[in-house]
Amino acid sequence: MIFDQAEYDIRCEWGRPGASLLAPISDVIIIVDILSFTTTVEIATHQGAVVYPYRWKDVTAYEFAKSVAAEVADKTNPRGYCLSPASLQALPADLRLVLPSPNGSELSLSTGSTLTIAGCLRNCEAVAESAMKKGKYIAVIPAGETWPAGETWPAGETWEDGTLRPCFEDLVGAGAIIRHLRGARSPEANVAVAAFESLRPNLLDKLRHCSSGKEKISRGEERDLTLAAELNVNACVPILTGGAYKKEA
Repeated sequence: MIFDQAEYDIRCEWGRPGASLLAPISDVIIIVDILSFTTTVEIATHQGAVVYPYRWKDVTAYEFAKSVAAEVADKTNPRGYCLSPASLQALPADLRLVLPSPNGSELSLSTGSTLTIAGCLRNCEAVAESAMKKGKYIAVIPAGETWPAGETWPAGETWEDGTLRPCFEDLVGAGAIIRHLRGARSPEANVAVAAFESLRPNLLDKLRHCSSGKEKISRGEERDLTLAAELNVNACVPILTGGAYKKEA
């Protein structure tokens, strides 16, 4: 297929369509959702937590959590655990969390049997090194965001379906990982690396001023930006195994 970047070892494509297209022809899929899913997964699993990605933020998340003896990380969690990375900085040992997310969780559960890793700025080099030990063909998938469904925009258009919004932070996060991957890169992969390299000296400042960062600040979640912008601070590699992310031994 024209769009599958199959002639390259290192591929990069956006969102659910990209994951669905590249997973069957790749040895490893790396999901990148900087604000906040994969940053949250890295922080949680680094402390020994087991994280179950879950697609829907509804009552079924609680039913699923009960079935796996876990608790749901959302705004109703009595201990304050939610998708915010800052909420998970001090976890008890062996915590089991269900993490609903329309972006990172959705992608994690759409990769089929292909080995899947959660990557972010914090663990970029460790993730790349781990992926290269597992196979030659590696696909890096920036999750992107979605435009708010149902809102009316100034031009009078109304989006009905939460259309994909390619976002600054996931492109830069993908580039941070790809720069450590050895092999022939697709042009799309090279673009991600170029984006990261051009902004590396000012990652936190740029995260604060990008659209997703401004949304975080408006919610009082600026600490999440600080955590997400920390580059290469951990060697934790979250691997999706049996439906849950666990720290690679």
